[in-house]
Amino acid sequence: MDFRMLLIHILRFAALAVFLSAAGASAGSGDIQLETGILGFSRNDVRIPGDGGTRFDMLDLTGSGPEPVARLLATWQFHPRHALRLTLAPLETRGTGRLDRDTTFEEVLFPAGVDTKGRYRFNTYRLAYRWTFHESRRWRWGFGASALVRDAEVSLEQPGLKAAKDDLGLVPLLHLRGEYWMNDQTALVADVEGAAAAQGRAIDAALQLQWDFRPGWRAAAGYRTIEGGADNDEVYTFAWLHQVVVSLGARF
Repeated sequence: MDFRMLLIHILRFAALAVFLSAAGASAGSGDIQLETGILGFSRNDVRIPGDGGTRFDMLDLTGSGPEPVARLLATWQFHPRHALRLTLAPLETRGTGRLDRDTTFEEVLFPAGVDTKGRYRFNTYRLAYRWTFHESRRWRWGFGASALVRDAEVSLEQPGLKAAKDDLGLVPLLHLRGEYWMNDQTALVADVEGAAAAQGRAIDAALQLQWDFRPGWRAAAGYRTIEGGADNDEVYTFAWLHQVVVSLGARF
């Protein structure tokens, strides 16, 4: 993603996340976290339409990375065992390369061997509910569900040719979070959202080491992976992303 566009997304979403966390502070506790890092792709296959287009590798056009990435998370802990979390995760990559075969995309034929601009966007906005079903001195486990709104687009462009497919949709996901506290300040945190069906799947999973370095403040670092896609008459898209991330969080 272009750094300037990434910064615009962060600023746009920061105001909303701060507002939600501040609101939570007045009726429970609020938490805001900024996560950033480096993104790489190991897969990004596309065929549009799904029942008649030509399958191609978007990585031939955009490259596999690295790309900067960021997301914002705002949590309202309105009860000791119940919480709501808003996640704002913009994602976009683009580049220029050449298709290895003549490619039909959105009923437009793009010849091989011609400089082709490719763009892949997959912004997600999620609202999750989590119930903490187990809490002890060392362990904390929570389970719930998320509503994910995706704002996706894939486009190709050559001199005199351009086609794009966008998609705005709602996807329900399951949510699981586990924390193992090694001491009063350090925890290993696993966080997963995902679902699977015959038409496709979506998985967003992270494993991070968290450090509460002063009251109300914490830092974390670790690995996040995102994998999934859809396979139907309209689209075939499957991607696998890998991220090395660091984050800074504050509680109110």
